[in-house]
Amino acid sequence: MAKKQFMLLASLLLVLSVFLAACTGKEKEGAGDKEPAKEPEKKEEPKTEEKPAEDPSAGLDFPFEVTNNAEPMADGELTWAMVTDTPFEGTLSRVFYSGTFDAQVIEKFDEALLSSDGDYLITNDGAATYEISEDNKTLTLTIKDGVKWHDGEPVKASDLLYSYQLLGHPDYTGDRYDFMIENVVGMPEYNEGKTTEISGIEVSDDEKQISFTFTEATPSLLSGFWSYATPRHHVGDVMTGEITIEELEASDKIRVNPIGFGPYKVEKIIPGESVLYVRNDDYWRGKPNLKSLVLKVVSSASILEALKKGDADIASIPVDQYLNAKEIDNIELLADIDYAYTYIGFKLGKWDPEKKTNVTDPNAKMANKLVRQAMWYAMDNETIGKELYHGLRFPATSLIIPVFASFHDADLATPSYDPEKAKALLDEAGYKDVNGDGFRENDKGEEFVLNFASMSGGETAEPIAQFYMQNWADVGIKVQLLDGRLHEFNSFYDMVKADDPKIDIYQGAWGTGSDPDPSGLYGRDAAFNYSRFTNEKNDELLAAGTSEKAFDSDYRKDIYKQWQALMAEEVPVAPTVYRYYLMGVNKRVVNYSIDPGSDLYLYDLGVSE
Repeated sequence: MAKKQFMLLASLLLVLSVFLAACTGKEKEGAGDKEPAKEPEKKEEPKTEEKPAEDPSAGLDFPFEVTNNAEPMADGELTWAMVTDTPFEGTLSRVFYSGTFDAQVIEKFDEALLSSDGDYLITNDGAATYEISEDNKTLTLTIKDGVKWHDGEPVKASDLLYSYQLLGHPDYTGDRYDFMIENVVGMPEYNEGKTTEISGIEVSDDEKQISFTFTEATPSLLSGFWSYATPRHHVGDVMTGEITIEELEASDKIRVNPIGFGPYKVEKIIPGESVLYVRNDDYWRGKPNLKSLVLKVVSSASILEALKKGDADIASIPVDQYLNAKEIDNIELLADIDYAYTYIGFKLGKWDPEKKTNVTDPNAKMANKLVRQAMWYAMDNETIGKELYHGLRFPATSLIIPVFASFHDADLATPSYDPEKAKALLDEAGYKDVNGDGFRENDKGEEFVLNFASMSGGETAEPIAQFYMQNWADVGIKVQLLDGRLHEFNSFYDMVKADDPKIDIYQGAWGTGSDPDPSGLYGRDAAFNYSRFTNEKNDELLAAGTSEKAFDSDYRKDIYKQWQALMAEEVPVAPTVYRYYLMGVNKRVVNYSIDPGSDLYLYDLGVSE
């Protein structure tokens, strides 16, 4: 390793904060969403204690559940830390939110109608039950008795219909109009403004039952069905013209006084800083153990002190602080492999808001895939994972994460740290140092300088960005931070989403959601496809992966094996690391588990003293 590169790594080891903030955690209710994140979310295949072959952390052994088995005290209070160095945005609606921190706020007061099991497959244990037709094309959902919004109004089937009306509305500008939404019969026509009805959704007269008919039978129905209702009576009705989509997204009914039907009600929000929740005595499962719960923002640099003092009872811990966290006597550590990965994205085009599709630019600065491959070979992800993160980060090889055990291709041949290979690929691409300044010009002999967008978040963020920039400099690629600095989480994703022309490459992270189907992140019409990569083979494979044929698991596995190989060849994004996520929990906490197969729910959570 070059001396300068070693110095950069040494500086990483001296700081205590983490580049990426806290994970969303395991959400017991619902299938979950894909989302941009700092340290994101979820899985589909059964949990196994056998780690993937490439995981250097196989010897690590963490519990999934707290050891305190005492009875929860009556009217307990608990503080949950949201570990981040940036305020949460405050778009507190399942339809409109996009980031991991808003998800952490929402999941305390709202939940999906359908629950899910340890494999993140929908079950009948939630606020509703379901049946699927023999042809796997119609799902009928029935809401259980006693399920009420926080204002006492019953949750209606038409409230779930309203979510789909918003997601598919022609004026909807959010990111969640994906394959599973578009697959509803009549949704494309509704989305194009040709009709005001969604023909594939029917609500019963008593408002207890709703059926969805899909154009294609797909295995994603069991792991990706979207069952989050929206309280039409509370937020206002877009369909009658009472409020516009734009007004709804910005309204106080979402940002200041949102309601759900979960175990806790929102009592008070200090925007971007904290939320006070109080017990929902009418919660359909039963009375929650806690009288109140506070969710508050705590910086990554301060979280260990907050846990030590008891100012926070539950918190995600930046894994670079693992060794110090082990020394705190009043907490125990829970951990598991996260449902997420970090990546370097290459801007290859733009989003067309009129046609709602990605458009790849063949003349984009990063259009040459040999250059993208070279940049992947140049990154020393293993050193960062082992030295900085104590083995709790390990090199990523594929865009389907290891916890999707049936579909992750552990044998996929992908770039690992090899500067000489990187240099050879750049030579092959015609990118050579023409003027002798140590940096390569492009294949036309023109200056080649890349603007790199990366997020702030603790003292480690900039050194990590600088480390990668030095990796690339070592093979002759000049990379500079966009605007000469890191960018705050919300503004970073605003720029990436808007395809800011100043961005050439960026470092992001994905929470994958519970469904292994990657089309919501990399499909031609996926708003989350921030690289704007499109490719006919990609279209073909993504469609096959959710087709009726994909009910055959061997067929689906083969399709996703081909897709992973395609993405490793094309490199619209280069995955950098998979990760463990680490939770610190005060020893007074009872009934808390991060195991998605646990029988514990949020309303069970309590404290013993």
